[in-house]
Amino acid sequence: MSELLKLNKVETHIAQYHILQGVNITVKAGEVTVLLGRNGAGKTTTLRTVMGLNPASKGSVVYKGQEIQTMPTYTIAKKGIGYVPEDQGIFGGLTVEENMKVAIQNDNEETAKRMDYILNLFPDLKKFWKKPGGLLSGGQKQMLSIARAYINENELLLIDEPSKGLAPIVVEKVMESILQMKDQTTIVLVEQNFMMASTIGDCFYIIDDGRTVSHGSMKQLKEDEEMKRKYLGIA
Repeated sequence: MSELLKLNKVETHIAQYHILQGVNITVKAGEVTVLLGRNGAGKTTTLRTVMGLNPASKGSVVYKGQEIQTMPTYTIAKKGIGYVPEDQGIFGGLTVEENMKVAIQNDNEETAKRMDYILNLFPDLKKFWKKPGGLLSGGQKQMLSIARAYINENELLLIDEPSKGLAPIVVEKVMESILQMKDQTTIVLVEQNFMMASTIGDCFYIIDDGRTVSHGSMKQLKEDEEMKRKYLGIA
């Protein structure tokens, strides 16, 4: 499998705080790579650094063979990286339809096909098409956020904590949709719900205190009780 994204010795400062202190990650095309670690370890900052929202102060971020760490966020997005932030990032005052239209980069036949696919994947969005995004439930807002990132022909999706604050039945729905999307695109997933992460993920990276401390196949991690206890607090 070809290498799509590579972070090499990445360090990131936010104001006076040294958040990332040596993150190394390799994302292979066609896989779901899960970033794991305790709260505050630097997982969200890692995704934001890839997108240029918290630019790297050291190291390199290479996407499809090109260094992108000095590029502005809009240029990175145009290169084919979609981002689903932890807070969903939808426009509450716009309808579901308007939220989708604002996200579209190329209004063409391929986008129309993707829209059909999305509305089949998330029938609730079709149902509330003309309703303001702010009136959706937490799960529906998460679906809209994922749909907005998926509508363009992005080769890579960065998804931050899609199960956060959702009821178990809704988590299952979101999980099923990501599993279906996995056939179409490469995904980097930050997820605290280990059941969800281990079901969807092909491989993992554990970040602890802003550093990559372990990585491997998800199958290995499932069987490694000591590592799960040490870095994830799973007994």
